[in-house]
Amino acid sequence: MFTGIITDQGRIVALKQHGDLRARIRCGYDTKTIALGASIACDGVCLTVVDTGADWFDVDISAETVSRTNLTAWDEGRVINLERALKVGDELGGHIVSGHVDGVAEIIKMHDEGGSTRVTLRAPETLAKFIAPKGSVALNGTSLTVNEVAGCKFGINFIPHTKDVTTWGRAKVGDAVNLEIDTLARYVARLQDFA
Repeated sequence: MFTGIITDQGRIVALKQHGDLRARIRCGYDTKTIALGASIACDGVCLTVVDTGADWFDVDISAETVSRTNLTAWDEGRVINLERALKVGDELGGHIVSGHVDGVAEIIKMHDEGGSTRVTLRAPETLAKFIAPKGSVALNGTSLTVNEVAGCKFGINFIPHTKDVTTWGRAKVGDAVNLEIDTLARYVARLQDFA
């Protein structure tokens, strides 16, 4: 489990296909504290650490994960959002995030509003019903509050701090974004199927 509060930005330094896709990610974490088998959210995707070095960790990524996320756009040099798994007693600054990406949204509009940036995204039609105004979503692993919703379109806002400490300062129209809907919304919708 994660909170959607990004704690580092990593850089992809190697990608290798060998059955699954293996990615080597350089990071600012003390990699001596990362156990093999640990979960790290990489742009919101919960991935398992399979090897570590002085300033990097490796993850294996299944074809299923690649097909449901924006990882098809990953290339060497790309900067991604990172969050280590939640520990009992950690502050819950965002919302409960599983790292199980539901689909890919697209940035369709951006404009600055003071120091903040307003962003409009288009969600897949099958996921749009789970997104509500003032609800939560995780976008590339970042916990965000939804401002408004109109059909498959929804808006969010990035404050300067978020743009500085995550990859959102590099976002542009047309970007594919990993979208995880709020867990509570998922279960409420499922319960309504039985009502």
